[in-house]
Amino acid sequence: MAGGFAEDGRNLKRAHLYESRITGYFIFACIVGSMGGSLFGYDLGVSGGVTSMDDFLKEFFPKVFRRKQAHLHETDYCKYDNQILTLFTSSLYFAGLISTFAASYVTRSKGRRGSILVGSISFFLGAILNAAAVNVFMLIVGRIFLGIGIGFGNQAVPLYLSEMAPAKVRGAVNQLFQLTTCLGILVANIINYFTEQIHPWGWRLSLGLATVPATLMFIGGLILPETPNSLVERDRLEEAKRILIKVRGTTNIDAEFTDLIEASNAAKAVKHPFRNLLARRNRPQLVLGALGIPAFQQLTGNNSILFYAPVMFQTLGFGSNASLFSTLITGVALVVAALISMALVDKFGRRFFFLEAGAEMFIYMITVAISLAISFGDGKELPKGLGTFLVIIICLFVLAYGRSWGPLGWLVPSELFPLETRSAGQSMVVCVNLIFTALIAQLFLVSLCHLKFGIFLLFATLILIMSSFIYFLLPETKQVPIEEVYLLFQSHWFWKRIVGEETHDAATQMAQKGESTV
Repeated sequence: MAGGFAEDGRNLKRAHLYESRITGYFIFACIVGSMGGSLFGYDLGVSGGVTSMDDFLKEFFPKVFRRKQAHLHETDYCKYDNQILTLFTSSLYFAGLISTFAASYVTRSKGRRGSILVGSISFFLGAILNAAAVNVFMLIVGRIFLGIGIGFGNQAVPLYLSEMAPAKVRGAVNQLFQLTTCLGILVANIINYFTEQIHPWGWRLSLGLATVPATLMFIGGLILPETPNSLVERDRLEEAKRILIKVRGTTNIDAEFTDLIEASNAAKAVKHPFRNLLARRNRPQLVLGALGIPAFQQLTGNNSILFYAPVMFQTLGFGSNASLFSTLITGVALVVAALISMALVDKFGRRFFFLEAGAEMFIYMITVAISLAISFGDGKELPKGLGTFLVIIICLFVLAYGRSWGPLGWLVPSELFPLETRSAGQSMVVCVNLIFTALIAQLFLVSLCHLKFGIFLLFATLILIMSSFIYFLLPETKQVPIEEVYLLFQSHWFWKRIVGEETHDAATQMAQKGESTV
């Protein structure tokens, strides 16, 4: 079968010996650490709203503004088709994907907190530049600094949360990253709704307020404890043990600490972690965690909606104010979905949410495509009833994504990698995610212009493919200690043929002898 083996105790070594309680110290560390998600969320929410504001377009993209005014209340799939305008959004993600390799080094050598601090400073500088921009060049440079901040933040925060959390609640804790991302989107949508009415500098306020989540992330980086995994990795064993006792709320941490030591020994033997990702024993983590899941997370089409929701609603005939209001609804849907996922993902499992929501998302994309094909055309006004129907369908789609591919696209990869490749693996996750995020941001509007309703059929096809990918290849990881997840692949119907049963243990033994596994 294609299912997981998370609950088969015979496949795990010491999981039954782990002890933990939910302490105030642990809750504090996770809430503060998750603030990094608000950077990503705020930018996702703010950029689409700003690019639809008249004052912003008049100052930087006057041709787009004139075309928008000519088709204000009509359907025009090409209304916002301008590659420089989309570069305003996508440049951030291109910068993020490049910076993630530097973030991997910082995360591994200086700790998860080090990456959080670097990311917050860069994001703060980018927000200042964007708010003060007087030309497109300043806008793009500001976006590059924001991208560096997101590259570092997205590298460190999911790892931080997964490593701090005990196995039984790791799914819910890791999804704090998604929750703060969704809250960032919602806050940005609310701010855009009001600043759009402040002429002519409301857009500057929207962009400048990105300094707030950056400041919160910086303060968090100063006061957070480092993860025990990272401390062990850097030979600070006594400090690691002390932190592990505090976050687990018990002195009986010998089994978990032993696993951390073994994982660290294997990690130290790896001199080239990126090359080690290609090793046969790490093939499942590479295919699932570093490539497939982060790529498919963007190919759902959801971020196209988040990036360009105000633009898209205006393209379909909504007025400027109405389109921004519609994005508020999608923002609320994302927050609700994140709370649902946090509450239930450790009960029902990762595969259930991937597959159930995938079926819903497929149906919603087909519905949107059919509605557009039948009722829309260039120059037509949007019927009010159909417009309301489309907003509802899009919100249902966002609700499905927000409890599945959105949070699990970060949670599951952060669970899969052994410590020896974890920072390199997370860099690949962020890199692949940002490559596809940037491509979607850069190509969605031109694709909408040329494919029209067909783009939603394309997303529906991709959702079908990615759901099949999960069904056949991903084992269930709920409630499995993070340092023992690799054992699931030794029992999986497909992956056991590739990794065998002894590869990771052999690597650990070699590490203990001081030999290189590269």
